[in-house]
Amino acid sequence: MHRLKLLMVALAALFFTQPALAQAPAKQKAVLVTGASSGIGLAITKLLASRGFYVYATARKDEDIARLEAMDNVSGLRLDVTKQAEVDAAVKFVQAQGRGLYGVINNAGVASVAELTKTSDEDILWQHDINVLGPLRVNRAFYPMLKDSKGRTAIIGSLSAFIMGPQGGGYGMTKAAIEAYGETLALETAADGVSVAVIDPGSFKSKAREKVFRRMLTGDGDSEEPLTPEQQKIIDDVQTREAQRKEPTEVADAVLHFLTSEKPHLHYMVAQSEESANMIVRAVIDRALQLNASQTAYTLSRDELHKMLDEILAEQAVGAK
Repeated sequence: MHRLKLLMVALAALFFTQPALAQAPAKQKAVLVTGASSGIGLAITKLLASRGFYVYATARKDEDIARLEAMDNVSGLRLDVTKQAEVDAAVKFVQAQGRGLYGVINNAGVASVAELTKTSDEDILWQHDINVLGPLRVNRAFYPMLKDSKGRTAIIGSLSAFIMGPQGGGYGMTKAAIEAYGETLALETAADGVSVAVIDPGSFKSKAREKVFRRMLTGDGDSEEPLTPEQQKIIDDVQTREAQRKEPTEVADAVLHFLTSEKPHLHYMVAQSEESANMIVRAVIDRALQLNASQTAYTLSRDELHKMLDEILAEQAVGAK
């Protein structure tokens, strides 16, 4: 009995004099961000890296990868989301680092401007290959890692999914598809403890619009070939308008909330102004009311619509607690 007491005292002394053994530091969470070279993707990368995440920031060009690699808490990684071989290589790279993977932020995207009756199949398919099939490929490839960590994946959508504009139909189609993809994926991954979000920004500062116009002028949005004076004037005008837009810090903030909140949202709207936000909500309500009015057998009355709205608001309030 005396020896047992001595052993207990020794163990207690060891425990209380070794706080590092009693409480290990939290493991750094790793997140993959696609299309991280500029704009929204770069803003997300910088914010997450500054908030303690380790970021695998992907890009397609060597110079962009090197620039990302030079940042603290960041590994620059080559990834073209249209190439399955590069997606598979990215998975192997992340696995080899030994950090696991907590999050994926599917940001890579492109746009084109053309009337739907005149645009080519090639142009439409190009946008779908990157904007829709890109997140599908990336999420599918990294899902085993997300399942292991009970992690989270988000897709950067667009408010263009809700308000259409002439000559922007090809892009809007892809972003509308992302809404359906995100909602379906959330239902399918819930049992595995993996959360999903679609984050829809408005018109924030980005190089995407300049690439759109370069592609219209030269056939290649990434082209750095000299432009004619007339072409350069168009690009200069685009850059001037772009400089007046807000930095995408609010989009990055939404991503941070999604990755850190105990109850992340499925949908995030990040409008660039109150006017824009109100316009989106009104458009969604208007569409719902058009659907309701278009049917004859089950049309809801004004009072029934009010009751339904109150019920939805009450359900959302409970879910937020």
